[in-house]
Amino acid sequence: MKITENIHYVGVNDRNKTLFEGLWPLPNGVSYNSYLIDDQKVCLIDTVEVDFFTQFIENIREVIGERPIDYLVINHMEPDHSGSIALIKKYYPEVQVVGNKKTFGMMSGFYGINEGTLEVKNADTIQLGKLKLDFVMTPMVHWPETMMTLCSAADAGAEDPQVLFSGDAFGCFGALNGGVIDSDINCDTFWLEMVRYYSNIVGKYGTPVQQALKKLAGVKLQYICATHGPVWHQYINKVVELYDRMSRYETEPGLVICYGTMYGNTERMAEHIAQAASKAGVKNIVVYNVSKTHHSYILRDIFRYSGLIVGAPTYNTGLYHEMDVLLSEIAGKDIKGNHYFGWFGSHGWASKAVAAIGKWNEEHLHFETVGEPVDMKQALTPEVKQQCEALGEAMAQAILK
Repeated sequence: MKITENIHYVGVNDRNKTLFEGLWPLPNGVSYNSYLIDDQKVCLIDTVEVDFFTQFIENIREVIGERPIDYLVINHMEPDHSGSIALIKKYYPEVQVVGNKKTFGMMSGFYGINEGTLEVKNADTIQLGKLKLDFVMTPMVHWPETMMTLCSAADAGAEDPQVLFSGDAFGCFGALNGGVIDSDINCDTFWLEMVRYYSNIVGKYGTPVQQALKKLAGVKLQYICATHGPVWHQYINKVVELYDRMSRYETEPGLVICYGTMYGNTERMAEHIAQAASKAGVKNIVVYNVSKTHHSYILRDIFRYSGLIVGAPTYNTGLYHEMDVLLSEIAGKDIKGNHYFGWFGSHGWASKAVAAIGKWNEEHLHFETVGEPVDMKQALTPEVKQQCEALGEAMAQAILK
């Protein structure tokens, strides 16, 4: 599928995989995007997961026939993008693999390939003919070897579109249903999937994302070609602004309440907290059972909203397992600032959960605490209900101030 006169989409869709990286649900599948530049020199940008190589090589040959590929640029070495390198080299033995020093260390380790390489550094350029490639090093977005490739006219006076091959940056979950460019398809399903992709895959690396955005500032892009999801054209400004906001951990007014429960008592506490926050004026409220909803969706909304209240029962003289896992995942994302935190818990005979949640925040999360934690013994009483309502109201005041 043609993107510009010389640039073609040759990626594939995976509608069978249920978990991305064995972790993140894929209700709408995922695309592995690769691009082919057909100029005086032929350049392939990234590959696809090796299971899809047959379809991949057909896509390539549909564009260039029996012409050789001169360059293979690898922006990111994760196997869903680099997995076909070895097979591409078998089909095109003279191809030069373009990457940086860290790219080649990983390529040797993953695939045993050490020859036919061309190392590039930040701001290096390769001439293809009518077009040229400029390389932008973007380490830790989200692996140490990641880079981006900017394609533009070789003639400084020409007006060919500037195209950014961005690796995993600006990508999202979801297979492509026919069309590839955002202006040709309905993108409604992709926006929250971009937030979920960012928060779970890239979210820990806000500072490197900000550094990458600064390197790209001032470049007038007509297309952003990520390795997952649509090619961005019509919505480039929206996509860049979304990444800028998320990488600065900027939130919007709203509240995530997530709880664990065994017999429904802790769940009742969560309902009263949510009702109180709503009555106090918070409109964006999402309530999740941590044992039912996959944590990737909860993490997505924690990135979106400024308030977080968690609650769980004591279990085996400790914290309810699924809540312990979720708090570990939140801590692993290293979310900075702009979050208010409250918590509650329950117990049958020995109170451990509330203290354990408080310790998580004190030692790892470092969110601003709001209200008084609520600790319920056995079942909901009028007094506990009143404490839950007070916690919800306090959180609402913090969110709306």
